[in-house]
Amino acid sequence: MRSLLAGCLCGLAVLLLGPSARGQSARTGMFEEDADIGAPRRAGAARFNARDSSYTVTGGGVNMWFGRDEFHFLWRKVSGDAALSAAIRWVGTGGNPHRKACLIIRGSLDPEAPYADAALHGNGLTSLQYREARGGATHEIQSSLNAPARLRITRDGNRIFMSVASAGEPLHPAGGSFALSMADPVYVGIGVCAHDSDALETAVFSHVELIAGVSPAGGERMLESTLETIDIASTDRKAVYVTRDHIEAPNWSRDGSFFLFNSGGRLYRLPAGGGTPLMVETGPAGRCNNDHGLSPDGSLLAISDQSADGVSRIFVLPAAGGTPRRVTAQGPSYWHGWSPDGATLAFCGERGGQFDIYTIPAAGGTETRLTDAPGLDDGPDYSPDGKYIYFNSERTGSMQIWRMHTDGSAQEQITADGYNNWFAHPSPDGKWIVFLTYGPDVKGHPENKEVMLRLVSTGGGEIRVLARLFGGQGTINVPSWDPGSQHVAFVSYRLAAP
Repeated sequence: MRSLLAGCLCGLAVLLLGPSARGQSARTGMFEEDADIGAPRRAGAARFNARDSSYTVTGGGVNMWFGRDEFHFLWRKVSGDAALSAAIRWVGTGGNPHRKACLIIRGSLDPEAPYADAALHGNGLTSLQYREARGGATHEIQSSLNAPARLRITRDGNRIFMSVASAGEPLHPAGGSFALSMADPVYVGIGVCAHDSDALETAVFSHVELIAGVSPAGGERMLESTLETIDIASTDRKAVYVTRDHIEAPNWSRDGSFFLFNSGGRLYRLPAGGGTPLMVETGPAGRCNNDHGLSPDGSLLAISDQSADGVSRIFVLPAAGGTPRRVTAQGPSYWHGWSPDGATLAFCGERGGQFDIYTIPAAGGTETRLTDAPGLDDGPDYSPDGKYIYFNSERTGSMQIWRMHTDGSAQEQITADGYNNWFAHPSPDGKWIVFLTYGPDVKGHPENKEVMLRLVSTGGGEIRVLARLFGGQGTINVPSWDPGSQHVAFVSYRLAAP
């Protein structure tokens, strides 16, 4: 595996403004204007230092979050793609740990406007924050790098992403992105929020560079994969691992210490805090797909592999790696769930041209067919009490979430909306179901689509959107809850300029 260690903004820049740009204002430098946004109690200010081309920005304001912002802002109107980068240093110590010094792309100067920013917090937390609609909730994708030496925010079409760098290294994507539609021109600039209505905080922005009006880069775009986690209460996302390799389907270990994912036909183990993935030894099974998972006690690993003859079958091996033992004689068979007692595997199998849900003893034996409705039934996963198997089925015309007793009886529909819903995974505490959602016009579960992760209580009720992202196949095919039922792991993707 190779981590993504370098990133560049390619294409033709029709506007490049940096330390050497001419016509700089004595107060705002390359930017056109500055003002307080949202009428903070204490007024902010800005100063451009022509000697070193730095900007000193002082801002008040209660917050840049939820549905409304208060901060001091220097901006320039820009149309089309843009990238703004800078090194940021706080002046003084103390202050609210959540104070923010930001690189900002904003739809308007309205304090409730849609926006995105790359925010350096007072405690070093660095995150890509965004509001999708006027007055809507603010979300964030946290970087795994704390207090970077340099930051960049990029608008590439309607996608926004952040890049970071430690001292002495080039900027590289921090991981994760989102689609955000804002009519041109947008307001691009720098800002400071004190996160305290009675305080003023100051930050210095140096080596500021704005590249605007970037034409599409030539050449085929390259896939970027990010293994992320999301907090189901706050919907805060965190980028754990970023790579230009195609990775898929993270499992969270039963003790929460590592992730498993597949890439290039192999399985890899990654520490939960990030780092370097290590390949799991699977012997002759060298064409593993994205259907894999750990036994309830964490000692065994189920995989789906097609090395022998190009037809996927299910194998079991020690979780630390070893020689696989074949479980299913027939194929194709795709593992999806492990019963809470560890005795039974649930899988999707194609038999006679029909895809249905089956179970089989984990030790091997005779498979049992549980569904026989016309159309595809897929993605079976057990409830933690062993009472139900959740699955997705297109028997009603669109793909929806269903559940049944573990013997196949009492099949009932859980979702019934205008979307196509896949891969339902119950939380370990039995309270929630997370699943992947495609738009109404998307057939199957293809890759590289705008999708949603959604959440619903096992008792029913309102379905909540956890995240909107670019993904699909490989995002959340298999169980990926943390042991505490508070976070879900998934993979998002971006088609990056070469």
